[in-house]
Amino acid sequence: MKTVDISEATRSLGDYARRVSREPVIVTARGKPVAALVSVKGVDWETVQVSMHPKFLAIIERSRRRHKAEGGISSEEMRRRLKRAR
Repeated sequence: MKTVDISEATRSLGDYARRVSREPVIVTARGKPVAALVSVKGVDWETVQVSMHPKFLAIIERSRRRHKAEGGISSEEMRRRLKRAR
């Protein structure tokens, strides 16, 4: 994963966009991530829109908080259970 501080991001957006086919580019400000350029090759437009929608992101965040507070099962355990149920 390539990390570049926003103050040092002097290349064109096109240059960074071409790079994401090899690895994500994380843009930071004072060492904290502020943006990510990632490849969406093979992903349909609707999936990109939904995954970045504020309501969807709020649902994910609410789920994470609930999991942290109440516990739950890991994604690995869920995959194991789903495989066994087939």
